[in-house]
Amino acid sequence: MYPGSMSDLDLDHILRELAAREPIFHRREFGTSRADLERMTDDNFWEIGASGKVYQRGYAIETSLARYENGPEPHEWPCRDFTITMLTDRLFLLSYILEEPQRVTRHSTIWRRADDGWKVVFHQGTPTV
Repeated sequence: MYPGSMSDLDLDHILRELAAREPIFHRREFGTSRADLERMTDDNFWEIGASGKVYQRGYAIETSLARYENGPEPHEWPCRDFTITMLTDRLFLLSYILEEPQRVTRHSTIWRRADDGWKVVFHQGTPTV
């Protein structure tokens, strides 16, 4: 955190806000339409999957829309050990551990606070073992 730029209470509030949105594209309460997904992702969004492959915004949106058509999520997507780092006054790095049924992964997401809400800029998932 940059000295004098934000209080710890403000950062705790942002941590709670962003943690509620993770893992991205699996929290349906933030929307499941193409418009919802486009609104929450930066135009230049990209991610590195747990496989090491790079995916662009269009692929992430299309894959999410197809998954939403298949009904409820297969499990709860439990996340833990959230940390947050303020990169600039409107850019935050959120890190956490995701415990899926078959693997545990460490995730990092860069979020930008925009005038119309939170936008995902970058995401990476890495297997822990």
